Amino acid sequence: MKRIFLCTLTLAAMASLAGPGHAQDGIDKAKAAAFDNRMFAGPLGQKTYACFVRRYDANHLAQHPKQKVSAMKLLVTAENPPEEKITNYSFRIGVKYRHRPGNFDSSGYCNHVVAEDKGNEIRFGCGIDCDGGGIDVAMKDDKSAIIRLERIRIWERSKPDDDASNDLVAGADDKIFRVDRADLRECAELVTDRKELAALRHK
Repeated sequence: MKRIFLCTLTLAAMASLAGPGHAQDGIDKAKAAAFDNRMFAGPLGQKTYACFVRRYDANHLAQHPKQKVSAMKLLVTAENPPEEKITNYSFRIGVKYRHRPGNFDSSGYCNHVVAEDKGNEIRFGCGIDCDGGGIDVAMKDDKSAIIRLERIRIWERSKPDDDASNDLVAGADDKIFRVDRADLRECAELVTDRKELAALRHK
């Protein structure tokens, strides 16, 4: 999504956007590696993906009448470029609304943050360019991730321009989402690069 890269993103700003987590120098490398191993269900390769999906049924939505989101997909990517010594993390998120047609998505970059509200738990703090908000991503267990947000800018997928953007604001029932690990092909619709899409489908 070329619109995402029109502004400069800094790592410090990125990690501060999501909420309770915050970036911290000297994050425990062993804890960060353990988090990565859990997130990606194994050691990192040159490019590693994790896909999480949740579709809310009628019963859940009836119990949460103020929830705007009816479905969510999260694709997290870890990349180790041969010429670099650090791992680059990014995310793509897809959203469907319960009372609004269309597919909406967003993307940005992540780094490890420390969540003081959870006993210094390691999470990903992920941010979107141009003051687009962000998310925190923690692992509930090996099969589920927890997404926390206050606000994220999203775009309607069929309208790739700034005029099609709007914000998903947390509200009463859209602050915390549990998403469950899924086959990588479930997240293929979030990928726009053809080569990356082909690689994802063959994982």
